[in-house]
Amino acid sequence: MSNKIYGIEETPPIKQAIPLSFQHVFAMFGATILVPLLTGLDPAVTLFTSGLGTLIFHLMTKGKVPAYLGSSFAFIAPIIAATKQFGVRGAFTGMIAAGLVYIVVFIIISLTGIDWLEKLLPPVVVGPVVMIIGLSLAPVAIAQAQKDLATALFTAALIIIFSMFGKGFIKVIPILLGTIGGYIFAITRGLVDFGPVAKASWIAIPKFSFLTGHAPEVAWGAVALVAPLALVAIIEDLGHVLVIGNIVERDLIKNPGFHRVMLGNGLATSIAALFGGPPSTTYGENIGVLAITRVYSSRVIQGAAIIAILLSFIQKIGALIEVIPQAVMGGVTIILFGMIAAAGLRTLVENKVDFSDSRNLIIASVILTLGVGGIKIPLGNFVFEGIGPATLAGILLNLVLPKITFAKVKKAEKTSTSKEAVHEA
Repeated sequence: MSNKIYGIEETPPIKQAIPLSFQHVFAMFGATILVPLLTGLDPAVTLFTSGLGTLIFHLMTKGKVPAYLGSSFAFIAPIIAATKQFGVRGAFTGMIAAGLVYIVVFIIISLTGIDWLEKLLPPVVVGPVVMIIGLSLAPVAIAQAQKDLATALFTAALIIIFSMFGKGFIKVIPILLGTIGGYIFAITRGLVDFGPVAKASWIAIPKFSFLTGHAPEVAWGAVALVAPLALVAIIEDLGHVLVIGNIVERDLIKNPGFHRVMLGNGLATSIAALFGGPPSTTYGENIGVLAITRVYSSRVIQGAAIIAILLSFIQKIGALIEVIPQAVMGGVTIILFGMIAAAGLRTLVENKVDFSDSRNLIIASVILTLGVGGIKIPLGNFVFEGIGPATLAGILLNLVLPKITFAKVKKAEKTSTSKEAVHEA
């Protein structure tokens, strides 16, 4: 029997709902804001699009999947690369295309079911791809940390302490608390310039792309860089939905259906890019809040989305976030990017991927080498590099390499031994 406090369709009293919604805001805030800080996008716009995207997601899933949509870390590297090569307007086009990939998958799953997706992206492909997402970003973390190593190490230490020894809700938000603590430490070291905060208005419209002359423009090279990462994010969503289903004791893959999750996330991602925000994904941080509080109410998460939208219009908050020193973010990313890589390793362990099988070893090795090495493939006027070609190589190898199970090998060895014994006799 479920030990839930509030079910998915239930609505807590307003005096409970507001703090419960703020709890989800705290859980997602640090990671959601980190993505625009790393990619050069606007934090206030990102807050707005995360809230709007979450509401769209709940509309598409009929409010039956209690998930919050925040900024996706899977897209950090391709967004940076696309912005460098094609400008931010081109990068937005790539992000819109990533959302369309979700919608295409929604159509396919609606017609064919989900079995083909699991065959295309098994754990032996997904695990290494998730690992290289974190490992390829490791140089960014170290470069930021080197700005002031003491601040970075202090921030990282706080995150570790809160994560390991925190109790209750504190254990759910170690990244946010570590960032705040590191921020305060950086202030004592004279590393923070509050000039932009003083100049910022209390209330202001976020810097949406269509208001700042950065509306998306067609750049097929950016599409090729960014859109393929939707396949990785889709698997992340699949895992999250399965976990949420276990927590709330429902089969969410069947009802409302994973295809609806794809539609909601695809629309949220494409619409976010139209406003100037990064792609969206279901957030593990908020899943942790569900498990700890046993409050599964979708209304609570929708309340968190509304709070995020309201906060995006308070310009001073955006300015306070923007002046966070890079060294603080370096301390955060040392932990966070490593956690992403470790999550990929966890995928391999939990699915018991057998690396005594040469097939698995080859697939993982190629993905890791191409991804971490940052392979670059010139294609016309743009470069296909890093995670994209590594993911594609893993998918192709998984499709073409023959599956020779351990049992078949032992049977072959046994048959060969038997024939040799008969021959000797």
